[in-house]
Amino acid sequence: AMAAKATEPEPFDDDEDLEPLEGSLKNLLEQKSLKWIFVGGKGGVGKTTTSCSLAVALAKVRKSVLIISTDPAHNLSDAFKQKIGKTSTKLNGFDNLYAMEIDPKLDIDVSGMDLSLGENKVSTDMLSSIPGIDEAMSFAELMKQVQQMDYEVIVFDTAPTGHTLRLLTFPKVLQQTFGKINDLKQKLGGLLTQFAGLLQQSGTTPDQLFDKIESAKKTIDVVNRQFQDPDATTFVCVAIPEFLSLFETERLVQALAKHEIDTHNIVVNQIHFLDKDCADCKKCQARWKMQKKYLDQIDELYEDFHVAKCPLLENEVRGKTGLEQFGKLLTTPRPE
Repeated sequence: AMAAKATEPEPFDDDEDLEPLEGSLKNLLEQKSLKWIFVGGKGGVGKTTTSCSLAVALAKVRKSVLIISTDPAHNLSDAFKQKIGKTSTKLNGFDNLYAMEIDPKLDIDVSGMDLSLGENKVSTDMLSSIPGIDEAMSFAELMKQVQQMDYEVIVFDTAPTGHTLRLLTFPKVLQQTFGKINDLKQKLGGLLTQFAGLLQQSGTTPDQLFDKIESAKKTIDVVNRQFQDPDATTFVCVAIPEFLSLFETERLVQALAKHEIDTHNIVVNQIHFLDKDCADCKKCQARWKMQKKYLDQIDELYEDFHVAKCPLLENEVRGKTGLEQFGKLLTTPRPE
């Protein structure tokens, strides 16, 4: 009887009439529990436009919104047409929307965090030989800053795909690294006490050093829990209807699944929908035919995603008005 039960199909397994999910990002405006929204994809697909427009739309429904760019090509300043720095800057024309641009190398000065032990190179070298420790500390520092800032929702405009995943998977990697540091501490206990004399001159004891690392680890653990909580964190993949971008999106979706980070929204930009102007244009028609092929694949691959399809526009999206208009496009389903 058990076996028969197991092979019985799910009641609506094959139900062709299931409503497809609404093709817009409106769900992100409605999910009030969200605290972190990452926006990422291959270079040149409209990530910054998407993340800025989403932030503008969110600012209408949430108490306070911060948009952070980790892309070295700092495009936020261009999108909002105002200078944005390393600290949170209020955006002109908004009461509750702020932006900051940070370096993906996360080079918040690590020595400023008293990791450098004065004259004593030995311990500094020992510590810095742990792979990624400086990045780790800076990431912890960045996250600490961000958490203290008390914005209701934070949008990350991430650097092209590779970096993003490093940033998001950082907490996991760090947990391993910090584990190693603790082993090291146990193994080198005696040795560290011998260093203590040297360290004394620089006013930092080995224990203080490990406390620093411990406190960074705590921040990282908190962040890791938040990143893996679908109520708090989600990732929006941005693509264009072309092979490479589709390929990259699939890689991204797989990687996010592997690290247990929620993603259920895809934005497809620069779609060459045909209108009456295109009737006699061979180029438009050819382009649409090619894009349509990829759009169909996207619909098929991502039926459990909200896929927002945005038309190729006649001008660049910049400044408050442009971003508001694009925000509307993103959050209103396109009439079929």
